Amino acid sequence: MRATARWAHSDLRTHRGEALFLVLASAGIVASLLLATALFGYATNPWQRVFTQARGAHVWLHTGPTAAADRLAALAGVESVVGPYPVASTTVTSRGARASVELRGTPELPAVGRPLLTAGHWLDPATPDGVVLDGRLARALVAEPGDTLTLPGTSRALTVLGIADSAEPRYRPGDRPGLVWALPSAVPDPDGQVTGLRLTDPDDTDYAVQRAVTVLGSGAVSEVSTWQQARAEAQGDNRLLGQVLGLFGLGALVAAGLAVHGAIGTRIRGHLRDISVLKAIGFTPGQVVRIFLLQHIAYALLGATAAAALVQALGSHVPGRLGDAVGVWQNLPGHAVALVSVPVAVVLFIGATTGLAAWRAGRVPPVPVPRPAAPAGGSLSGVARRALGLRVPPALVLGWHTAFTRRLRSVATVARLALPLLLIVVALSAWTTIDRFRSSPEETGLPAALTVHADAGLSDRDTRALLERDPQVAAAYPGVEVAALVPGQTATIALRGLGTRQDPYPYSLVEGRPAGGRDEAVAGQGLLDLLDVRVGDWVRMTVGEQPQILHIVGRSIEPENAGRVISTSLDTLRENDPGLGPTLYQLRLRPGADPGTVAGRLATAGEGRLDVHAVTNPADGLSPLRGVFVGLIAVLALIGLIELLTTIGGTVREGERDLLALKAIGLSPRQITAITVTATGCTALAAVLVGTALGTPLAHWLIDAQGRSSGIGAGIAHGPSPVLLLLFGAAAVLGATTLAAVPATRAARRRLADTLSSVT
Repeated sequence: MRATARWAHSDLRTHRGEALFLVLASAGIVASLLLATALFGYATNPWQRVFTQARGAHVWLHTGPTAAADRLAALAGVESVVGPYPVASTTVTSRGARASVELRGTPELPAVGRPLLTAGHWLDPATPDGVVLDGRLARALVAEPGDTLTLPGTSRALTVLGIADSAEPRYRPGDRPGLVWALPSAVPDPDGQVTGLRLTDPDDTDYAVQRAVTVLGSGAVSEVSTWQQARAEAQGDNRLLGQVLGLFGLGALVAAGLAVHGAIGTRIRGHLRDISVLKAIGFTPGQVVRIFLLQHIAYALLGATAAAALVQALGSHVPGRLGDAVGVWQNLPGHAVALVSVPVAVVLFIGATTGLAAWRAGRVPPVPVPRPAAPAGGSLSGVARRALGLRVPPALVLGWHTAFTRRLRSVATVARLALPLLLIVVALSAWTTIDRFRSSPEETGLPAALTVHADAGLSDRDTRALLERDPQVAAAYPGVEVAALVPGQTATIALRGLGTRQDPYPYSLVEGRPAGGRDEAVAGQGLLDLLDVRVGDWVRMTVGEQPQILHIVGRSIEPENAGRVISTSLDTLRENDPGLGPTLYQLRLRPGADPGTVAGRLATAGEGRLDVHAVTNPADGLSPLRGVFVGLIAVLALIGLIELLTTIGGTVREGERDLLALKAIGLSPRQITAITVTATGCTALAAVLVGTALGTPLAHWLIDAQGRSSGIGAGIAHGPSPVLLLLFGAAAVLGATTLAAVPATRAARRRLADTLSSVT
C-alpha cells in the first residue's frame, strides 16, 4: 500500500497540470448536469405546485352568455364543475401601463381553480369594485393591493384588493388577456361565461372536451383551454434551458471519458518500462490496474464533490433564472437524491473508461520488451518521399508523417479531439440562432415589432392614418385574431387574418408558398402537428357557429401560441363575415427604429385610444443561454486541452527514440522541434475539420428538431459565419502548436546520454 501511494504521489507531481485539468473538467460536467436537473425541476414544479394546491380545473370552456353549462356536471368522467362565471373583456390602465383583461365575476372563493393569494385579501362585498389580479398581470401593470385601475373610455375605477397565482394559461401582452377576479356586480354587461371542469382522469382531457362541446353545441363554445396547454406555457424556456444543459453535459461527459481513456493509454505506452519494473518488484496486475483506476477516480471524485458543494452553496445566489431554478429545486423532495446520484454517476462513468484503459497496464509483461527500431508502418510513404524530392522542408514532411503514421491510433486521437470541438460548434450555432432572432426578427417569424389595439370608437381609416403618420412606421397591417375550434372540437387554435391581398403580411415561410388566393392560408408547425396535416391539405375549423375551410399552401415560422396558428388575409375572413373589421394592427418599423420609443410616441398621439405592445421575441426568454454557452464552451475547451496535452506528450515520447537518428542525418534542434509542432498542428487541423464538418449539420438538425417540438417549426437554425468558423479553427490549431512548442524544444535539446537511456 505504501508503494502504491508513493507511486501515485510521484505521478501526481509529474503530471500536476493534467490532474488539475481532469478535476476541473469533472467539476464542470457535474455542475452542468446538476443545473440541468434543477432547471427541469424548476420548469415543472412551480406550475404543478399551484395546480395541486388550487385544485386546478383540467378544462376551461369559454361560451356564450346563454349556454347551458350546468349540463356539464352530468358528463361521465367529470369530477366537479366550477362556474359558470360571467366574463367581460375590457382594458385597464395603471401607472401608465395598459393591458387587456378578462373580468370574471366570482361570487366566492372557488373550490376548484382556487386562486392562491400572494398579497392582500380576497374579494369583499363591502368593496363592490374591488378586484384580485393574476400575478403576471399585476407585474405587467406594476400594481399592488390598494392601487386603482381605470377603464379607458369609462368613468369606472377598480380597486386592487389582492394578488393571486393561478394555474390557468398565463397573461401575454397583445395575445392573451390577463385574469381579473371581481364580484358579479362588477361585471354588469358580460359578453360570455367561463366554466371549469375537473376530471377524474386527466389523460382523458381531449375526449372530455369533445363531449362537453357536443353537449353545449359547437356554436356555443368560443374557446377551450386545457391543463396541458397551461403547463406547456408555464414550463416555456426553462425546459429548453434544461435540455441544452443536459445535452451538453452528457456530451461533455462522453468527451471527458474518452479524453481520460486516451490519456491513460498514452501514459501506459510511455511508462512501459516503469510498469515492468513495478511488476518485477512484486506488484500484481491487479495492483497496477488499481493504481491508475483509483488515481483517476480520486480526480473525478474531487471535481464532482467540489461541483456539488458549489451548486448547493452558491447556486441559488446566481442572478437570473438559473439562481431561481436552483432555489426552487433545493426545496423539492428529490433534490437530495439528485445531488448525490448525478456526481456518483459521473464518477462511475469516468471510472469505467479509466478501467478499460488501465486494464492494458495490467497486461504489461514484467520483463521490458525492447522497442522496435522503427514503428510498424513507419517507413516513409510515396507521397512523403516525393515531397522531400520537391524540397519541401523535412520538418514539415516528417511532422505530417509522424501524425498519421499509425492509422488506427491517429484516427482515435483525431476523434477524441474532434468531439469537444464538435460540441463547441453546436454551441456556437445555437448562440448564432439566438442572435438571429434579435438581429433579424423578420426572418424568424417576427416581421412586425409592435401590436396595436384601437378603441372601438376609432375607425379603421383613422387608425391607419394615425399609425402611418409616424415617420418610423414602415407599414401597418390591419388584422383580426379569433379562437377557432379544431375538427373534433378538442382544442382551440388561433385563426388570424392579417394584411390584405393587395398588401399581404410578410410571413416567414420555410415551406410552400404565400397565401394569395381565396381560402388560402399558411400555418405553423404546431397546428400541422395538432391536426396531423401537411402543406397542401384542406382544414375545417369553427369560429362560433361559422365554419371556416382553408387550404394550407405554406408553413410559416410561428413563435407564438406554440405554433398552433393558421393565418390568412383579412379579405378571406371577410368573405365569410362581411361585417368583420380589424381589431389589431401589426406594425413593421423602419431599420434602426427603437420599438419602445415608437410605442411611446404612438400612445401619446393616440391620446389613450391606442393600446401598443412590443411583439414578444423568443430570444428575450433565452438570454440566460448566453452565460450557459460561455460556461459550456469553457468546459469543452478544458476537455479538449486535456486531450491535446495527452497528444503532445505521446508525440514527444514517441519521438525520443528517433532523436539520435534525426541528429545523425543533420537536423538541428530547431528542425526536430518543428517536427513535433507540425505533427501536433496536423492532428489539431484534422480534428477541427472533422468537428466543423460534423458539428454544423448536427447543430442544424438539433436546433430544427427543437423548433419542431416546440411548435415554432424547422427552419430557424442558423450556423456561425464562415469567418467565425475560420477564426475558431485557426485559434485551435495555433493554440495546439503553441502548446507543443515548449515540450518539443525541451525534448530536442536533451543530452545524448538521456536519449540513450530512454530508448534502451
